[in-house]
Amino acid sequence: MSGEKKTSVLLVEDEENLHESLKLNLELKGYDVISAYDGTAALKAVQAEYFDLIILDVMLPEMDGINVTETIRLNNNEVPILILSAKNSSADRVLGLKKGADDYLTKPFNLEELLLRVQKLIDKNKKLLDKETIGNSYTFGNNKIDFKAQEAVKTGGEKIQLSKKETMLLKLLIENKNEVVPREKILQAVWGYNVYPTTRTIDNFILNFRKYFEDDSRNPKYFHSVRGVGYKYSEYGGNNE
Repeated sequence: MSGEKKTSVLLVEDEENLHESLKLNLELKGYDVISAYDGTAALKAVQAEYFDLIILDVMLPEMDGINVTETIRLNNNEVPILILSAKNSSADRVLGLKKGADDYLTKPFNLEELLLRVQKLIDKNKKLLDKETIGNSYTFGNNKIDFKAQEAVKTGGEKIQLSKKETMLLKLLIENKNEVVPREKILQAVWGYNVYPTTRTIDNFILNFRKYFEDDSRNPKYFHSVRGVGYKYSEYGGNNE
């Protein structure tokens, strides 16, 4: 993983005094806070960088917080979102949660409560990301991967030496078997990037995996690219030891 990287929070609030107060308190808790003051800037930030959490006001210039939330979810980004709103009717809460928010806090709010909710959402998300890990070796088809030794053995005993990054990416994809892993999550987990470089980085690794492990690299059975979203390891019946 990417070591002792600070937890990053995108704070989207156009009311300046509240923004500065929240930013200061979040930074005092050890979070790395990036600021946005309108909906469009928030979406640009999300496309360019990885965040562990978004705190999002509803009443924003350019695009409101509900539309921002909906757009983020339509792009298959599962970043936790905490909505702040001056609207406290149950219909508004339901709408926010329906569009994909994880939590909804009405203004005025207790600062300590906000900080507790922030921590809970971040902890919950980290638990989801750190899925139950597979063992030191994994077998699928006629291939066996030894994660500890960073090598794979193919049918007939042919050995492939894997780089550290290849081993990490294989492990991540296999741990999320049959699920699309977003490119943002891969770049964050394997490369430790906060700002995303080109996706060619991952594409080249996937092409290598196809060469190593597929009978027909043009018609992959195991390693798939899902255009615009991420990558998937598909397989039924592989087993870990």
